[in-house]
Amino acid sequence: MHVRAPELTGRGWLNTAAPLSIRDLRGRFVLLDFWTFCCINCLHVLDELRPVEEQYAEELVVVGVHSPKFVHEADPDALVAAVERYAVHHPVLDDPELTTWQAYTARAWPTLVLVDPEGYVVAQYAGEGHAHAIASLLEELVPQHRERGTLQPGDSPYVPPVVEPSDLRFPAKAVPLPSSLTLSLAPSGSVLVADAGHDEVVVLDLEGAVVRRFGGFREPNGLCLLPSEIAERVGYDVVVADTVGHRIAGLVLATGEVSTLAGDGTQWMQGDGTERLSSPWDVAWWQGRVWIAMAGIHQLWTYDPVTGAVEVAAGTLNEGLLDGPATTAWFAQTSGLAPDGDRMWLADSETSSLRWIEAPVSDGGPAVVRTAVGTGLFDFGFRDGPAADALLQHPLGVAVLPDGSVAVADTYNGAVRRFADGELTTLAVDLAEPSGLYWSEEDGGGLVVVESAGHRLTRVPLDAGVAAVDFSHTTQRPVTDVAARLVLDISFTPPPGQKVDDRFGPPSQLLVTATPPALLREGEGRGTDLRRELVLDPAVGDGVLHVAARAASCDEGGGDGAACHMHQQDWGVPVQISADGVGVLDLPLGGATT
Repeated sequence: MHVRAPELTGRGWLNTAAPLSIRDLRGRFVLLDFWTFCCINCLHVLDELRPVEEQYAEELVVVGVHSPKFVHEADPDALVAAVERYAVHHPVLDDPELTTWQAYTARAWPTLVLVDPEGYVVAQYAGEGHAHAIASLLEELVPQHRERGTLQPGDSPYVPPVVEPSDLRFPAKAVPLPSSLTLSLAPSGSVLVADAGHDEVVVLDLEGAVVRRFGGFREPNGLCLLPSEIAERVGYDVVVADTVGHRIAGLVLATGEVSTLAGDGTQWMQGDGTERLSSPWDVAWWQGRVWIAMAGIHQLWTYDPVTGAVEVAAGTLNEGLLDGPATTAWFAQTSGLAPDGDRMWLADSETSSLRWIEAPVSDGGPAVVRTAVGTGLFDFGFRDGPAADALLQHPLGVAVLPDGSVAVADTYNGAVRRFADGELTTLAVDLAEPSGLYWSEEDGGGLVVVESAGHRLTRVPLDAGVAAVDFSHTTQRPVTDVAARLVLDISFTPPPGQKVDDRFGPPSQLLVTATPPALLREGEGRGTDLRRELVLDPAVGDGVLHVAARAASCDEGGGDGAACHMHQQDWGVPVQISADGVGVLDLPLGGATT
């Protein structure tokens, strides 16, 4: 059945000289990328699509449809900054009311929809890992439409934005350099900055001037100075979380030499071991190892610089907020780490939470994860007060202050918050996406904040408390009316030239949970079938179904050289039980629709 692609409706356009429409783009394939800039999976997809955009530059127009999750992401200026920050090289539709999102029945970030030159939807995919499938489908469809005369290649409608030069460009994190290093390498009081927008690590002097630049990175976000005795032993001073490079790197400050410590530059996918990483966002020295905030797969990993051992330390790959033993806890894009004795504080961005992990009380006991502020993936805001009532909005940084309190870079609220004695207060507001902070001993001591979207470092006084704006928000997505007995069907079709291959075990996996947990009477848990019968509790009435699915496909020819790919996505589907609700909930993991 051919389905006409709905028109593109939103507040405005970026990266193009004039508004675009499906009608105007007839004659070329259009790939709609529904994304939101908080979402690490969406950022992965931006990178995945670049080779496809280049390969089919004349036949394909990629259009980003930005449909925000957080309030801050609906700010048009924040979107402009994000499009520049993440080097989006195609037109972007600003869809703050999720109008086009709903027209295309998107249910997840990211969602990809391929429209053919005649204006019909031919494929839809949810999640990441689909670039090869889209390329395979285009390889099949482009000759067909060229032969029929419906394909009319043309130039891209992309118009690059004007970028003003600056010493720093979207800096992420910063750490003060100790006197033992600054005496020989830089002026006293210098600071090391992960300058993500320039793909560099830089040294700033006390006046904020750049005195040294170190290249060889791809959007570095986190920095960790090794203890002097460890640095002397291993031969490098700094561990860098090279986020888009999917690796952690060692930096020798004296020479600028950069070496890869872990990761091979390829993004970790399901089934890979610890030889690959996925968007490491921050690094910290704690409990005799380097800890890694593995934002791309919602885990904490460790690296031993002496032995080179890389291990998974916490998290299950499931995205969410679940406390308990480290090996069973759930995280959501952990983006900031701050060691504090036997505790390490965590900024868990997608759950808008401040959390911590406790070292084992005794040898052999488990590390435990706890939450100080935050409740889950879809609730956020700006509220001071007791921890149970306090709210954050997508924090990216955390630091321990000299008095033992914790400062939080409350990124999407443009604020710095302080957690102490079970209470959250506000230290500063009107900051430009603060993403990192540290305590400086210079000039009597003070808190320094990395204003990422302001391209600068700013000192914030601790005695300048201000009132929080005080708002709460729950991410609003369309609610689906469902029957109490519900069939969950994850649709997946292998790309052209590939097949589902079960020679080495089940090629798919499905995990289903719910918020609140009582919503699910039957059907919770993990299995290998992508179709499952659920029984919901009418007494609970409504809630969110959390669905995580993945499926593998391999070349039809098989053999030792066969290429296999993993397709994966997590959904959070708001549902309410009603007498006339649907009995089948179809979630497309990916595949052609015709």
